[in-house]
Order: sequence, then C-alpha cells, then structure tokens
Amino acid sequence: MTATTDIVPDSERRGFIGALPPRLRPFASLMRLDRPIGTWLLYWPCAWSVALAGVESRWELFFWLALGAFAMRSAGCVYNDIVDRDLDREVERTRLRPLASRRVSLRSAWILVGLLCLIGLVVLSELKWVAAIIALASLAPVAAYPFMKRITWWPQAWLGLVFSWGALVGWPAATGSLQLPAVLLWSGSIAWVIGYDTLYAIQDKEDDALVGVKSSARRLGEKARLGVGICYSAALLLWAAAIWTVRPDWVALLTLVPAALHLASQTIRTDPGDGELALKLFRSNRTCGLLIFLAMLVVGLSAR
Repeated sequence: MTATTDIVPDSERRGFIGALPPRLRPFASLMRLDRPIGTWLLYWPCAWSVALAGVESRWELFFWLALGAFAMRSAGCVYNDIVDRDLDREVERTRLRPLASRRVSLRSAWILVGLLCLIGLVVLSELKWVAAIIALASLAPVAAYPFMKRITWWPQAWLGLVFSWGALVGWPAATGSLQLPAVLLWSGSIAWVIGYDTLYAIQDKEDDALVGVKSSARRLGEKARLGVGICYSAALLLWAAAIWTVRPDWVALLTLVPAALHLASQTIRTDPGDGELALKLFRSNRTCGLLIFLAMLVVGLSAR
C-alpha cells in the first residue's frame, strides 16, 4: 500500500505549483497559490473602501492592500490547515492537503505563518496609524474563525466579519479616519460573504455531515437559493447606503446595476444539490467584486 506521505494531489503536478521545485510545492499548496480567488475576495473590500473614499493621489494604496491581502489570506490558509489537520484527514476533498497528509511538518507550517505575517507588517508600515490599528484588530477574529464551524451553524457569518475587514482599513488608509461609509461597506460585504460562502459550502455538505462540521448550506438545505438571495439583497442595500452617504444622488446608485444583475443571476442559478455549479458561481464573485470596485471608483472620484 502507498503511504499517505507519498501521495501528491494533481494540483501539485500541473500549473504554477507544478512548475516549482518539488520541495516548495507542498508549501505553495498550503498557501493556495493555485487558487487566487481567496486573495481576490479578501482584497476587493479593501479596494472598494479606498475607491469610495476618493483615492486622489494615494493610488499606491491599491498595491499595498493587494500585497497585504495576499500575505494574510495565505497565512490564514496555513493557519486554518494547522487547526483543521485532523478533520481534513476525514474529508475526501481535503485529505491530501500537506498537513493532513503529513508532507509538511507542523513546525514548518508555523514558520511559514510567521514569514507571511512579516510581509503583513511591512504593509502596515505603509498605512496611516488608524488604518494599521484597525488592521491589527482583525487578528483575534481571524484566529477564532477555524473553530466556528464546530460551534455554530453560521461560520459563514464569522468569515464575513474577517473577510470584509479590509473595508474598515481602506477608508482610513486613504483619509486618516474611520467614517460611516466604510462601516456600511463592511456590513454589506459581510452579507455578500455569507451568500457566496454558502455557495462554496454546498459542495461539502455530505462530507461536512459525516464529520460533524456545521455550515449555512447544511442549515438552509433546500432553501439555500432563498438564503443566498436574501444575503445578496442585503449587501446591495448596504452598499447603496454607503454610496448615498458619499454622493446623495439617485444617478450614483445606478453604478451598482451591473453588480446587482450579476448577483441576481447567481441567485437564480443556485441549485442546493449541484456542488459543481455552486463552486462555479462562488468563483464568479471575483468578477462581482470588480463590478462593485468600478462602481465605488466612479462615485468616489465624481464626489470629489
């Protein structure tokens, strides 16, 4: 019988990770370098907030926040795998992850987390002090997230808190203070994350039930489409409120129409029994994030 440590997932044999030296591939897998969707989804709320604030001369903020999103999403993935390594061994989709399959030692994983956090510190040094403090405050809820699926049926709501945190960072990074539009953006992003992560959780419903992991997809069951639709509707209302506080003009709200149509299409197509389709819809939120960014950029620049 082949030892678990000798089994390498297909994702490490092809693409970007497959082109790396063999010793580096498990670490790249830990960081999910083959799946940048998580970095995009973490980055977009940061970018929205800067854009709506009226970025003016600080265009470099988009770069620094993108680097921070990459580093902290990667660190979060490694940390999540550290916490979930025993659970991951029981789930077909995750049993070959580097820690679950023991191809990476626990000590090496913690060192990687530390190195990625150092990159995060470099990014913090480029932000205004209010933004840096708010960013640091995210560490506690981030650390608690992997345990939420053992505690609540709605770990997606906790993920929403942390994956939307960039909205609270971007505005003060651009302006030097935290104001209502950023809080509204953050609140809308929380609802958006609950919606799209419910889609993501649909593909794992059976495995999650076997190992006792809770999720909104399991809780909602056949009502997942309705739940996703409610979350997306709440997100759009809150984003519209954020725009209104910056530019109280009905025309400005029209900038959200492309994103609204995109989210409506996702909702209509949601099938609680089709995990493959749910994953495709989940990934399409990278495009949705871009549509919202363009809306915020247009409003932010026109309001100045």
